[in-house]
Amino acid sequence: MVSSRSTKYTQAIVAVLMELKHATNAELLERLHGQFPELSATTVHRATARMADSGTIAEAPADTQGSMRYDANVKPHDHFTCTSCGGIRDIDIVDDVLPMLTNALGDCRVTGRLLIHGSCEKCHVKLSKSQV
Repeated sequence: MVSSRSTKYTQAIVAVLMELKHATNAELLERLHGQFPELSATTVHRATARMADSGTIAEAPADTQGSMRYDANVKPHDHFTCTSCGGIRDIDIVDDVLPMLTNALGDCRVTGRLLIHGSCEKCHVKLSKSQV
């Protein structure tokens, strides 16, 4: 683990990430530009990479365009992503699902966290209404 130095930018990034829960570098930059007009995409990228390496923030599943996302929650957990809007939510289901996966896979052992894709409630309701 690399140590992450605390700067006005890293503190602001963590504050925004705590509010948003998950964000790409572009989303962080957009939110911080009003407070720090001089802030560059490169600075945000370097800061988030350093903070992820040090464990200050965590990496999250990529967004629908493949951009890296960061997570304010650094504890091990699973994620649900909406295939319609790209939204992401923290979930913790590995303990419930792991026995079923282990049973289904036989000799294989699952060691990572789970990523579940589907339709969030908002998108599901929109989709249901459009099909009526």
